[in-house]
Amino acid sequence: MIIYLHGFDSNSPGNHEKVLQLQFIDPDVRLVSYSTRHPKHDMQFLLKECDKLLQQGDDAHPLICGVGLGGYWAERIGFLCGMRQVIFNPNLFPFENMEGKIDRPEEYLDIATKCVNDFREKNREKCLAILSRQDEALDNQRSATYLQPFYEIIWDDAASHKFKNIAPHLQRIKSFKLLA
Repeated sequence: MIIYLHGFDSNSPGNHEKVLQLQFIDPDVRLVSYSTRHPKHDMQFLLKECDKLLQQGDDAHPLICGVGLGGYWAERIGFLCGMRQVIFNPNLFPFENMEGKIDRPEEYLDIATKCVNDFREKNREKCLAILSRQDEALDNQRSATYLQPFYEIIWDDAASHKFKNIAPHLQRIKSFKLLA
């Protein structure tokens, strides 16, 4: 099973395309949609939904994937639920760059400081970060600085922020998913 979390633009047709691409790895891909506008509510909802999907499923190697804001959530929810994570251009600083787009962006900072201390250290090597060199929305060099000590980073030279085409990375994602 692969759980897919969309980014801030939940209505993007690219979400459906990514789900279809992920089905080449695992036919059981679940898109979990969330509000994107209420961080504390979203965290509670995503934890509950992902836990429910894990209880219903029988995959020994479940995976959670997310793009942009979905990458922010996939890393945290995956850690809390004990799943491996693949994050594409994760928005690691929504409390800085979501102001004016969502209600209470400061809640992201609150979540980050109240989450498990040093969660990336405890999550070491359980997350794969795929970053675009052409990301027009985020500073992925900054993201890499934060993620590199804990996770493998794969750089993509062609993709934009929304990462429309994940196909070049499917084999790596598949082998990462199957790691014990």
